[in-house]
Amino acid sequence: MFVAALGCAELGACSAEPAPLTGQALVQRGDYLVNGVVLCGDCHTPRLADMSLDEERALQGAEMPPGPPDMASYAPELAGIPANYTEDQFIAFLQTGVRPDGSYPMPPMPPYRLNQEDARAVAAYVATLPKAAAE
Repeated sequence: MFVAALGCAELGACSAEPAPLTGQALVQRGDYLVNGVVLCGDCHTPRLADMSLDEERALQGAEMPPGPPDMASYAPELAGIPANYTEDQFIAFLQTGVRPDGSYPMPPMPPYRLNQEDARAVAAYVATLPKAAAE
């Protein structure tokens, strides 16, 4: 038993925590989460006339369909990190559902509770997307 533990420690093979993702791997994880799991584009990407997502303007903000009075009428731009957020504030928002000013977003935005690594990945991916052109 002692020999196995010693060998494991020397090889570093018994590490309980995998190394955090960085660089392109982190961005790819964020792409998977944004586009395949949390589906940010369903609200934050404008739609074309046929109601498909306008991929040329991914996460650049979009009008929301009419709904109850307590529902948001516009999903803000996320591309390039949301306005008035630092990257760390955006990561915290994805983990807590609370904006930097202490407020909460209006429905239909769900109160996400992503873990630290997933929130970092989403922020890394969103930061790579082009912001909307100034009008």
